[in-house]
Amino acid sequence: MGKTKADKIQSLMESAGGSFSKVLGMDLRSSRRPEVFRWFLAAILFGARISERLAAKTFQAFDLAGVTSPEKILERGWEGLVQLLDEGGYARYDFKTATKLLEMVKALAEQYGGDLNRLHGMASDPADLENRIQSLAKGIGQVTTNIFLREMRGIWEKADPLPADLCVAAARSLGLIRMNLRAKKKILAALKALWKAHGLPGMNFVDFEAALVRRGIHQRRKRREFTR
Repeated sequence: MGKTKADKIQSLMESAGGSFSKVLGMDLRSSRRPEVFRWFLAAILFGARISERLAAKTFQAFDLAGVTSPEKILERGWEGLVQLLDEGGYARYDFKTATKLLEMVKALAEQYGGDLNRLHGMASDPADLENRIQSLAKGIGQVTTNIFLREMRGIWEKADPLPADLCVAAARSLGLIRMNLRAKKKILAALKALWKAHGLPGMNFVDFEAALVRRGIHQRRKRREFTR
């Protein structure tokens, strides 16, 4: 007898872990301004074509240096940011990421008083929220926006992004869904229903989505190794 969907979800959660923000020691539930910004900074680092391990290591370098607020990023300056990025192993993207971070904090200060919660409050709907985030700096694209907003789901009213391709691919490979890859609204509803029916105590849908993304990353890596 094959595994049930409940079994598959339990096995996934036990092997893949919870949300990216929790792994970094963040608690976003209070939606406090400093913590939301710290997660946004981490999401920008995770958004590049770099491993989760190196992105987390780079964020930890920023954290240890106390450079996790708009003000501290500006104080550090471009050369100082490049140095921190290099310490974390982000050398491939150091110059353009330093430029992106400075552009982002300046736009955030000018347009929203340095407060991402204010940005959310001014957004008219989920689509406008995504557009406002991406307009903060060149290079903040759909991947970074999705990483950031999927962990703000349930915290910000308008944070309800469609599932990432990696998440969908993992859910399909596990047999949790069978829908067309483009039917992302239906897929999101189906995944939410699955978690409501079979979710684990002490975890939430954000943890489930993060676990699927990690499995999707693992599957992609395996495919690349196989085709070399």
